[in-house]
Amino acid sequence: MIEVIGAGFGRTGSYSLRVALQRLGYDPCHHMASLAEDPEMVTGWETAVHGGQVRWERFLASYRAAVDWPACAFWRELIAAFPQAKVVLTVRDPARWYASAHQTIYRYMAPRRGPAGLVMRLENSLHPPLGRRRAVCRRLIWEDTFGGRFLDRAHAMEVFERHNAEVVAGVPADRLLVFDVRQGWEPLCGFLGVAVPSEPFPHLNEAAAFRRMAAERRWRTLLRRRTRITQDTAIR
Repeated sequence: MIEVIGAGFGRTGSYSLRVALQRLGYDPCHHMASLAEDPEMVTGWETAVHGGQVRWERFLASYRAAVDWPACAFWRELIAAFPQAKVVLTVRDPARWYASAHQTIYRYMAPRRGPAGLVMRLENSLHPPLGRRRAVCRRLIWEDTFGGRFLDRAHAMEVFERHNAEVVAGVPADRLLVFDVRQGWEPLCGFLGVAVPSEPFPHLNEAAAFRRMAAERRWRTLLRRRTRITQDTAIR
């Protein structure tokens, strides 16, 4: 049962928040990474992003928290489905957020042209679950959230700031924490009513990890493709 809803966009420290919440006992915590960890979750999100009916209590029954995309796009539905859950809105300087999002999730998850697009299509064909995750991202993030205009920096930043303002206006003040992960444990733990851990807050460099993972995946994909071509040639 969801007890904490992360309403902030991806690239606002949402992965650090995920790890922090799990350290505080809100484990497991759903995140975009969960779609790779449990590919069966993709089906439910496909239903949601295409406007289908989702029984949120059942769909997220095994999670105690949900942060990042896709969940943050459905914050209204989630606060209604889980009326006792608290909401954490992770925030970040809009310009820094845009630069980070552009270099990570847009670079590796958005539709591309040219050689990069060819590699993406190859990855999708060899890894269908990855292709499905990218399709969810394409519809939910690049089309529905940013209207196909993410590369318009001013527009994307306006969408980002409008989203944050709507969350602040739409969530009762006693259920909401506006949180910059640089603030560390104290405001988060105070809001949730839990003890502050003795260990440092998990300020994780997700951007570097994201790029490293994507590079490793592409290397494996190309190697697999080369092996397949070699095998086909040998058979002939």
